[in-house]
Amino acid sequence: MTLPKPFRQGLLLAALIILLDQLSKFWLMGWFGVTGPQDRVTAVPITGFFDLVAVWNKGVSFSLFSNHDGSGAWILSLVALVITGFMVVWLWRAQGRLLVLGLGLVIGGALGNVIDRVRFGAVFDFLSFYYQSYAWPAFNVADAGISVGVGLLLLDSFMDSRRKR
Repeated sequence: MTLPKPFRQGLLLAALIILLDQLSKFWLMGWFGVTGPQDRVTAVPITGFFDLVAVWNKGVSFSLFSNHDGSGAWILSLVALVITGFMVVWLWRAQGRLLVLGLGLVIGGALGNVIDRVRFGAVFDFLSFYYQSYAWPAFNVADAGISVGVGLLLLDSFMDSRRKR
């Protein structure tokens, strides 16, 4: 059975995001000298608006739903895997370029963070942008993939609804 070309492209993009995410985390964890959530490292200033940091997120975005008993990582991983499963089915049926790109990015980002949760019980974040006293929560390549992917899914939905009119 031959897989549909859009499905293959989406899975390839997901694999690329996972690879970039895990390689960047591996490299920066080594650079910071951290091995897991028990390690604390201060920020390394790069510019006047960007630092490299070593932050362990035990919850989801903005550390929501983090808990200290360790079960959160497994619950969040299970939820992410179930949602990813639905997105893979959606990708199988997808036709539009934006839809395929969006799904591939979200799937890759979700699985990249699941790998961290399973390995460490938390997600390693390292990119920190700020302006004066305002700071965006630290994030990683997987988070960027999810954010851009969701944006593309919204754009595709908007464009699709306009085409149907």
